[in-house]
Amino acid sequence: MRKKIVISIIVAALSSMFVLSACKGASATDMEQRTLTVLTHDSFAISETVIAQFEQENNVEVNFVLSGDTGSALNKIILTKDAPLGDVFYGVDNTFLSRALEEEIFESYNSPLLSEVPEQFRLDDQNRALPVDYGDICINYDKSYFATRNLTIPQSLDDLLKPEYKGLLVVENPAVSSPGLAFMLATIAHFGEDGYLDYWRALKENGVVVVNDWSAAYYTNFSASSGKGPQPMAVSYATSPAAEVIYAAEALEEAPTASIIGEDTCFRQIEFVGILQNTPNRDLAEKFVDFMLDVSFQEDIPLNMFMLPVNRNAQLPEEFVNYIQIPDAPAALPYEQISASRESWIEDWQEVVLK
Repeated sequence: MRKKIVISIIVAALSSMFVLSACKGASATDMEQRTLTVLTHDSFAISETVIAQFEQENNVEVNFVLSGDTGSALNKIILTKDAPLGDVFYGVDNTFLSRALEEEIFESYNSPLLSEVPEQFRLDDQNRALPVDYGDICINYDKSYFATRNLTIPQSLDDLLKPEYKGLLVVENPAVSSPGLAFMLATIAHFGEDGYLDYWRALKENGVVVVNDWSAAYYTNFSASSGKGPQPMAVSYATSPAAEVIYAAEALEEAPTASIIGEDTCFRQIEFVGILQNTPNRDLAEKFVDFMLDVSFQEDIPLNMFMLPVNRNAQLPEEFVNYIQIPDAPAALPYEQISASRESWIEDWQEVVLK
């Protein structure tokens, strides 16, 4: 009897070893590293250590594909939606959101992290596009210019029409510039479709300067950034004052610029992420979206992309707390209205301002 028991124990042990060996073999196959492809606009940036955290936790390599500006990236994704170029797309904003949703490029995903995102940022009730960050396009001004001339800082869009500000504002062409488009949308939100062109006619008469892109406006025309430009006001980002401090050649005690944040003087951009239709890596895509909305990723956004996190638990870096102004009443338009009228608004603007 004892001999039978011993034999049974040996057989059981060998069987367990075989099962464990088989499990280990299956596990090794299952744990082969996978690749997740994330399409983004060209302004995407995040710390390597943050991405490494996700890669290590999920045994995945994240392949980021920079795909041009937001409009160009969206066009590529729409044209290839039946054979998607990636698994996730980050960077579509509220000025292009309606088109992305109409083209059905995203799959719905109700991330549990959305509970930490205020409703004001959640524009798609089907959760196809999930908010990641936001930023305000405002008029930035050169503090020194106004102080040395004892010139009052304008507080509203209407103030910019006053004769004392003639020729002091540089803006970007909304046909080719995202900040330029945002500022034009702010004027439409404030004056309406029937009134914004009259405002721009008056702004033109008051010497507004138009350049093609943000770099020209900020680094050539703006007096604060180069010290040589003729305009002390430029359409830029509300985070630009913090950037002035962070990238200053010598340490600064305060930012040389600030933002005009009166009602409707700024336009709020919200950027979204979505899981692309027909991805073969839906499970990883969901995990990556969760990761983007979680605190570690959210807190890394400001100093890399100079946008603000949407997760209410994310803390801002000290430079942002000290040197940026967040408007209480930024301009806003329904994203469906923007999509329907954006091109006609731009064409009408060009006809009035550039001709």
